[in-house]
Amino acid sequence: MATAETDYYELLEVERSADDGTIKSSYRRLAMRFHPDKNPGDAAAEVKFKAISSAYSCLSDPQKRAAYDRYGHAAFEQGGGGGGQQGFSDLGDIFETIFGNAFNGGGGGRQQVRRGADLRYDMEIGLDEAFHGTTEQIEIEVSAKCEPCEGKGAQPQTGTRRCNLCGGHGKVRAQQGFFMVERTCPTCQGRGEVIESPCRACGGEGRVDQPQSLDVTVPPGVDSGTRIRLAGKGEAGPFGAPPGDLYIFLHVRRHAMFEREGTTLITRVPVSFTTAALGGEVDIPGLDGAKHSIAIPPGIQSGKQLRKRGAGMPVLQGRGHGDMVVEITVETPSKLSARQKEILREFQETETGDECPQSKGFFERLKEAWSGRE
Repeated sequence: MATAETDYYELLEVERSADDGTIKSSYRRLAMRFHPDKNPGDAAAEVKFKAISSAYSCLSDPQKRAAYDRYGHAAFEQGGGGGGQQGFSDLGDIFETIFGNAFNGGGGGRQQVRRGADLRYDMEIGLDEAFHGTTEQIEIEVSAKCEPCEGKGAQPQTGTRRCNLCGGHGKVRAQQGFFMVERTCPTCQGRGEVIESPCRACGGEGRVDQPQSLDVTVPPGVDSGTRIRLAGKGEAGPFGAPPGDLYIFLHVRRHAMFEREGTTLITRVPVSFTTAALGGEVDIPGLDGAKHSIAIPPGIQSGKQLRKRGAGMPVLQGRGHGDMVVEITVETPSKLSARQKEILREFQETETGDECPQSKGFFERLKEAWSGRE
């Protein structure tokens, strides 16, 4: 028989490093095994059930678990927690005990069963899919409403009875130092009633873990960090409570040609030095499937950006598109034929310096600098 000081991790039969899912799974298994309704007249089973419920109530709460990992059971006792501090308390429970139910709408009585948890799914798509939009099918495993009991947690044609531990109130009180703390009943989980014959399929919880296939519609113009909400597709609520929501977080992969800044698409295009000197035209295949002709003015320099209006990303949930920006890189030839070298030497002999004003200005300033030193 477990005592009040039995380690919570040992009670739930998990390692101290166990994640939330492992703790939850182990609690469900043990709760089904020691539930008073499945062990009528067994006082030891009832004590064990209360102990594992208390352990799960602590370890399923990140703040309480952190306090327990540091101080153990002393974290929740008067004067515990080390250093002469008072024990950790649920301030919401303390305020409710002192001021009544002003913080939860009043009315007393049993608590409402909370809705299911919201879930997160990370989806990766390409830039082309972000441009056009897409519909992707995803596979997730999520707690869904138990079909045999229709989410009620009870065997068909059976009912519920008032919880003996809390007397149907859904809460139990305990003295904690100078305060009378009111907490959710660990036996009925705040419902005020317990199931007489738990459903065999779900163990009385009204939900089961099962895989689901969902179609996710991604609108045009999304970017990394865009969040899509699928209402009611999260974890099913316990005992027939409403489900939570599923949030799809999008991540857009890097593209081989384009970089993205908001609705602007940026691409870098190398051109020959003759095209840069004489001017020309280059065709850029856009994400929209069209070829966009970009006119290159004569004498363009590396780093110069040319803009094509309306050839960028679509505006998310709006009208129009951003721009395409083409950044020019002038490429110096690395392989020349003898005739090409001859032509370039002839050109070099005719240079006056006015052809490249930036170079001419630089060397004139350099010459002036050296003259000043002399």
